[in-house]
Amino acid sequence: MAFVNETQTVARKEATVVGPEAIRAALATIPHVPGVYRMLDAKGDVLYVGKAKSLKNRVASYAHATHANARTMRMVAQVAAVEIVIARSEAEALLIEAGQVRRYRPPYNILLKDDKSFPYLLLGGENAYPRIAKHRGAQSQKGEYFGPFASVGALNQTMALLQKIFLLRPCADTVFRNRTRPCLQYQIKRCSAPCVSYVSEAQYAAQVDRARDFLHGRHREVQEEFRAEMDAASAAQDYEKAALLRDRIRALTQVQQEHGLSTSNLDDADVVALVRRGGASIVQVFFFREGNHFGHQSFHPSHTAEAGDGEVMAAFLAQFYESHTPPPEILVNIEPADCALLQEALKLKVGRVVRVRQPQRGDKLTLISNAAANAEAALAREDQQRARIAANLARVAELFGLDGPPQRIEVYDNSHIGGSHALGAMIVATPEGFDKRAYRSFNIKDAATTPGDDYAMMREVLRRRFARAKKDAGPLAPIAGDKAWGLPDLILIDGGAGQLHAVQGVLKESGIEGPVLVGIAKGEDRNAGREWFHMEGREPFQLPVGDPVLHYLQRIRDEAHRFAISRHRRKRSSGTLTSALDDIPSVGSARKKALLVHFGSRAAISAASLAEIENVSGISHKTAKQIFDFFHPAFH
Repeated sequence: MAFVNETQTVARKEATVVGPEAIRAALATIPHVPGVYRMLDAKGDVLYVGKAKSLKNRVASYAHATHANARTMRMVAQVAAVEIVIARSEAEALLIEAGQVRRYRPPYNILLKDDKSFPYLLLGGENAYPRIAKHRGAQSQKGEYFGPFASVGALNQTMALLQKIFLLRPCADTVFRNRTRPCLQYQIKRCSAPCVSYVSEAQYAAQVDRARDFLHGRHREVQEEFRAEMDAASAAQDYEKAALLRDRIRALTQVQQEHGLSTSNLDDADVVALVRRGGASIVQVFFFREGNHFGHQSFHPSHTAEAGDGEVMAAFLAQFYESHTPPPEILVNIEPADCALLQEALKLKVGRVVRVRQPQRGDKLTLISNAAANAEAALAREDQQRARIAANLARVAELFGLDGPPQRIEVYDNSHIGGSHALGAMIVATPEGFDKRAYRSFNIKDAATTPGDDYAMMREVLRRRFARAKKDAGPLAPIAGDKAWGLPDLILIDGGAGQLHAVQGVLKESGIEGPVLVGIAKGEDRNAGREWFHMEGREPFQLPVGDPVLHYLQRIRDEAHRFAISRHRRKRSSGTLTSALDDIPSVGSARKKALLVHFGSRAAISAASLAEIENVSGISHKTAKQIFDFFHPAFH
């Protein structure tokens, strides 16, 4: 579906006109048509995105918003420009609005903070023996997709069952083509080894058909087929085969028991429950596809206390299904505002009817009540966690002499092996927990930094982190579409006095004042619980081993260490593969990409025959021989 996507800026006075006057100036060129409007501040940052059946009437209401709530009045006072996008209908405007809220993340909108893509199960492949695989992103590969699954864990559990019950292969096609003997999956009875023809194409196709029936929710039919085969094997005194079939039947029975949330009259549906308490809210989404329960996930919309429940539910559904395909039925515990318009917009998005309704009785009411109970329990757990964090932050402020509990703590660590693939990492902790959107890694690239010099590496990382602050003398500018990097209240450095002094120099030369700087060094024998804390103007000190604040500081320090190692491992893996292929004569970036797409890995390329390399698009016989000789020097 093609949207009308023309953006028009209808007021901009270079910040000399702001507030209601700027909005009134914009009204002269705003038409009476459906569309989306964006309120911008003097810097051009988006304050608010809204939809309207009549853009002119809706925007005009802000120019006379004398009886609006305090939050709206604050937003109106900052408006310096208005941008509009004309739509063909109000439903189309709702879809455009959801997409722009996700893109710009304006501070005055209700925001779905932790949206992400969900994994799918792919049953397919490019040969006669389809495989099962995890998949995210565009569904362009050949095969059938089942999902979405609420988490990778839920998907892994389903894949393990498919292997155990139907003996389907999980290996990549490149591995499958190059096997000469069965792998461990065959030995533990999780695969029928089609790679070495231990099962015929027809037999494997029958296994795939049964797995497909299972994924479509026909559990009992598959179980009855296995039971009939088991009885036949037992009658023929083939007790080994009968025992294998018995184990598969037991696994299927277990699946049916675990899917106790399934109902006989529920096919493809999402069950969505919103629970609010105080200023916090949580949304639980249960995924049902083909009668199977594919897990559930929690979300945390960001909104003010003034937003109504129906308004929060409507904003959540619009933003959530902007990036995910809605099922035919969405069950909710709170009816969203403008429900009819939302249904029309979802129908416009997917080209079929999508019903959003609040069950009043029966199994569906039981499901929505179950989802709401899960949301209540999750919210209670988060309340307890926030209370623990608040207590720890109050104690951190007392311990390190802060004016109040820190709202943003940044923790830094370095990772390298002998100076190679060196990088620095930054994680952020807040009263809400770890803010993973704000995590950053810094490749060490200054030629003056000696490989392996931890002090120089830390100086480079902090210098780059605060370079913009020196220019702006305030909060840092937005990076990669995220909210601004505000200055931290507390900076924790993984290291002792040496690292502390190195960073102190960077802050002074950058003109940064305010953040309290602390080094946390591992104690004797690097034992947890014996850490030393280093601060300017204080003697190094320790905390009692059982102190909850010590445990909190250890936890955020360890999170920085984990993040640094994971990013270093990724960089090292990428660098190893790239450097190996870079050494091959006549292989540039295009041929390197073609080889990796065709074979999937360096190991598969090195194991390929000359004829197989020649089959790669863009690889001539001469180049194929150079590649083959690179990996097989004995054949020179």
